[in-house]
Amino acid sequence: MASTTLKLSTLLTIITSLTTINLQLSTAGDPDILSDFILPPGVANPPDASFFTFTAFRSTSFRALLQPSNLTTFTAIKATMAEFPALNGQSVSLAALRFPSATANPPHTHPRAAELLFLVSGALEVGVVDTTNKLFTRTLRAGDMFVFPKGLVHFQYNAWEEAALGFSAFGSANAGLVSLPATLFGTEIDDEVLAKGFKTDVDTVRGLKAGLATKH
Repeated sequence: MASTTLKLSTLLTIITSLTTINLQLSTAGDPDILSDFILPPGVANPPDASFFTFTAFRSTSFRALLQPSNLTTFTAIKATMAEFPALNGQSVSLAALRFPSATANPPHTHPRAAELLFLVSGALEVGVVDTTNKLFTRTLRAGDMFVFPKGLVHFQYNAWEEAALGFSAFGSANAGLVSLPATLFGTEIDDEVLAKGFKTDVDTVRGLKAGLATKH
C-alpha cells in the first residue's frame, strides 16, 4: 500500500512539473487572446477587410528597396502591430530588409520573438551568439533561410558589391529591438561604467558615443 501511495505521489509530482513547464512555454510568446481579433482603441464596430490588409509595401519607400542604387544605408520597412494594428494578438510580424554593399544590421536582439530571415537576392554574412558566447556564422545566398533564436544577439552584413534583399518573419506582433551599439553607447550610461565594463578608457568610450551621434 505504501509503495502504491509513493508511486501515485511521484506520478502527481511529475504531472504537476510537466503542467508547470507547459504553462511556462505557452506564455513565452505573445499571450493568447479571447476573441478572433483585437480592435484598436476607440473602434467599436467590426472592421471591413481593409482592417486585415497592409498596403505600405506598395509605397515609394518599399519600391526604393528594390532599386539598390537608390539606397546607401541599411534600410528596414516593418509591418508590426504599430504599423499594422490587425497584427495585435496574432503573434506574427514581418520586415523587409535592404542591405546595400558594405552595410550591416549591427548586433542586436529581439527580446520577444525568434526571427526567420529569407534572403530574396544577393548574399549576406549572418551570425548569432548563444548564451555560452559561441558564435555561429553562415554565408547566405538567395533562397536561403536562417533562424535567429529568441533573445540571442545576432547580426547581418553584406560584404559583397551586389545589394541584398530579404524578408524577416517574427513570432510576435511586437518582437522588440535592442541594438547593442545604441543601447550601450547611445544612452546615458556613465562613461566610467562603460570604460570599466569594456576594459578601456573614458576617451575611447566618448569617441564611440560621438561616432554613434554623428548623422550620415
